[in-house]
Amino acid sequence: MLARAEKLLADLGETFWLVPMVMVLCSLIGAFTLVHIDQSNTVYLSDLQSWMYDGGATGARTLLGTVAGATIGVAGTVFSITIGALSLAAGQMGPRLLRNFTRDRGNQFTLGMLLGTFCYALVVLRSIRTEPEGGFVPHLSLSVGILLALACVAMLVYFVGHVAGRINVETVVELVSEDLRSAMRQLTVQDPQPKPPPGEYWIGSLPLKDSRRGYLQHLDEEGLATWAAKHRATIRLLIGPGDYVFPGATVALVNPPVDGAEAAIRNATALGATSSIASDLRFAVRQLVEVAVRALSPGINDPHTALSVLDRWGAALCDLVPLHLPSGVSIRGSQPVLVVPHVQYDQLLGTMFHMIRQSAGAQPAISIRMIEVMTQVASCERDASRLAALSHHADLVLADARRLIAARSDREDVERRHQLFTLMVRAGPMGQFTEQVLPLAGDDDSPKAIAETVAFRSQR
Repeated sequence: MLARAEKLLADLGETFWLVPMVMVLCSLIGAFTLVHIDQSNTVYLSDLQSWMYDGGATGARTLLGTVAGATIGVAGTVFSITIGALSLAAGQMGPRLLRNFTRDRGNQFTLGMLLGTFCYALVVLRSIRTEPEGGFVPHLSLSVGILLALACVAMLVYFVGHVAGRINVETVVELVSEDLRSAMRQLTVQDPQPKPPPGEYWIGSLPLKDSRRGYLQHLDEEGLATWAAKHRATIRLLIGPGDYVFPGATVALVNPPVDGAEAAIRNATALGATSSIASDLRFAVRQLVEVAVRALSPGINDPHTALSVLDRWGAALCDLVPLHLPSGVSIRGSQPVLVVPHVQYDQLLGTMFHMIRQSAGAQPAISIRMIEVMTQVASCERDASRLAALSHHADLVLADARRLIAARSDREDVERRHQLFTLMVRAGPMGQFTEQVLPLAGDDDSPKAIAETVAFRSQR
């Protein structure tokens, strides 16, 4: 149940209508409250008389009618601009990035301010009475209405500049990169993680199936681990955050078999139509991959955007150096009670680089930059298994370059970068280096020649 509650809160937080609805409700409450204060003839209002609206009922009605008509008209314009920005984002950068526009607080606050001012003006307008009707003009409420109208003008100016900046592809890449950094802070740990039980441990375990379908968005690991410990069982989930659950497929193993395990798993998981960045580190990665792959398509042909995405990969992987990805093993006492498949370093690299490398084809600039980014990451990475994973992807880039790039000089550029990467991996985390004259493959690659190519500066 906790996972479903977390999913509901996360869905509410990303809806476009929540903030405007709250602002409209606040404006209605404020309008009724201020009208009541005006009707009560509070003494301290006389001290503010020189600052308040002092016109008659007819002028007040005209003023509020103008404010209401203008704000609802501008709100329609704002909504149209937002839809246009969404269409542009979907066409140029991919439909998965629509989430970043719909949850943008600037757009939500602008629409909420306009709709809230419209509703405020209507509520105050209904309280105005001419002399034949009893003669009542809510001066304080009208003054606040004028201030809200001025605030709407300021918000409109802000909105135009805000939308113009948000549809810039570099801004979008940076915003999604910030989402990735935030996800890394939430989904990584400082300490080394325990290893899962060996494969033979699960011999004789009971397979559990699930009739639902959808992406695993939220998982209550703590609650499920507590349930397993209480029943003296160990549960191994076969699906992790961000994985798709197929109806009728096996989703978990439990050893020893216990009653109620299937219901416990259902209660601890929440599925949805899409993955969620709150639990899946690869979600933000895939968003940037989509931007890069679209940029490399013949219809758009914008390699600079792909280069910008690769730079963000390097920064993210360098941020990951002192951190550990969770192993998904929950311990109670000294026994593992829950094993959840979480994304590991080699899988993360695959998500980052595979599709971009495959889409780059014969574009040497992308291949060169990919290896340069990996070289920078290798300069600060200390883990041997991670360096091996980086080497695997650098070798794939080199193999594709040799196979697809026609110009010999371009191939040699890629080979030169790959040799620099290899030297950095062999040297270990020694810091920065400066390229002098690097021999190409097949040239003099003796230890002396290689030593003369790179000058290392120790950072220890």
